[in-house]
Amino acid sequence: MRVMGIQGICPGPNLSKRLHAQYIHPYLLRGLNVDHPDQVWAVDITYIRLRHGFMYLFVIIDLYSSYIVDYELSTTMDRHWVLECLKRAFKSRKPEIINSDQGSQFTNKDYIELLQTEGIKISMDGKGRALDNIFVERFFRTLKYENIYLNEYETPKALRRGLNQYIRFYNEQRLHESFGYRYPVDYYRQTSLKLAI
Repeated sequence: MRVMGIQGICPGPNLSKRLHAQYIHPYLLRGLNVDHPDQVWAVDITYIRLRHGFMYLFVIIDLYSSYIVDYELSTTMDRHWVLECLKRAFKSRKPEIINSDQGSQFTNKDYIELLQTEGIKISMDGKGRALDNIFVERFFRTLKYENIYLNEYETPKALRRGLNQYIRFYNEQRLHESFGYRYPVDYYRQTSLKLAI
């Protein structure tokens, strides 16, 4: 497989290493009825393999509508690109709760202080409980099977362009059965409008 330049479809590096246990927060979503947009955002990071190396993708998803609020790519696991993406998203909207895993990008002083300053409740998956953040994991699986594995991006520029197109498609053109075959952007906006009235 190495000689032919092909690889199996399998899990990659474990990105959920804690930085400091003192920044761990409890999981707040158990039994919670998510019934409106911006009630809960889920965040997570995955890696995307390129022909030479790989990049990391950070995603923010609104749990009620499955709308991708924002995302960012990076060549490193430095936490600052995650914080910049969150700050950019907060300029237009804010959730009541943000849920993450216990990875180092989320168990550090800067991340905790940013969310606390914005008045956002912090929720984290339990240790070893991958299903606690299943919403983002499903999106990553969909993204990889419908786009990444099919296109085999060679460069960061090509990946960035492909992701821009796919996420716009996912938000605005991909029908979701759970929403009565509507688009996340329409479901998010229609529900937001009702709440505003």
